[in-house]
Amino acid sequence: MDSNSFWFTFEPIFMHWLQAHLGVFGKAAAIFFTYLSEPVSVIALMCLLYWCIDKEKGKKIGEILLLATVFNTMVKNLFMRRRPYMVHDNVECLRAPEPRKPIHDIAAQSFSFPSGHSTNSAVMFSAFRMLKKHRILTILAVVAPILVALSRVALGVHYPTDVLCGLAIGYLTLGGMIILDKKVKKKAVLRMIFLALSMTGFLFCGTEDYYTSVGSLAGIYAGFAFEERFVGFENTRKPLVIIIRFIVGIALYGLLDVVLKLPFDKAFLESGTTAAFAVRSARYFVVVFLLIGVYPMAFRIGEKKHE
Repeated sequence: MDSNSFWFTFEPIFMHWLQAHLGVFGKAAAIFFTYLSEPVSVIALMCLLYWCIDKEKGKKIGEILLLATVFNTMVKNLFMRRRPYMVHDNVECLRAPEPRKPIHDIAAQSFSFPSGHSTNSAVMFSAFRMLKKHRILTILAVVAPILVALSRVALGVHYPTDVLCGLAIGYLTLGGMIILDKKVKKKAVLRMIFLALSMTGFLFCGTEDYYTSVGSLAGIYAGFAFEERFVGFENTRKPLVIIIRFIVGIALYGLLDVVLKLPFDKAFLESGTTAAFAVRSARYFVVVFLLIGVYPMAFRIGEKKHE
């Protein structure tokens, strides 16, 4: 896969200094903050919010998060920047983005610029502040994304400019969506425009993360439309119901992820071909649509049983 190497002089110097002073505790802290903004952590929190706590805010935040992720991956494919540990001998990879895959495989580890974890953290921790105005949540919304960004630099997988741009994409997407949400009444039209813009990446993107995110975005939009038209579920404050909804939903996600891969050979799914990317987008479309639009139908069945 084609890639580029570019950096400011201070970046590898700063990264080497940071890693030299990290220590065992610092490395553990960096891995911890990285976990906070892992896609699986972010998805779990957004599902919990949507299914159980505040459906409308969950929809807004989920849309913003996926849009920011799509924009992030499109920028990645434009710049195609190699990760710093692949370029500089004095920068170590303390935890690879994809730990189970070869650390120097660019296709497996994806590009460096901008940082997806930083984008995720900017949206996710700001979302906590959107849910409730509280001093602690305000501090968390400011401090946590900075710590996540530093963790990515400390682990050797991102340059400082990667995380700064990643944060910027998250905050700009969040701010732009808040403004548009207030000004545009026809949400369906706005969603179609965003989806059309996102799909322009089909012309130049060649990484799995883009096709995952654009398929998920299409799935969440279709799920919203289906839920609004045919379901109309309500959130709950009952702890047991919250736990059941969440556990069953996450289990369903895992099951769908396995089942939808069964018709295809593993080598094909990882081949990086146009057909494999199309299948990947379709898979994530189906998974997200079912979880957002169809799965909540089970909530109404449960509600009738308790009436």
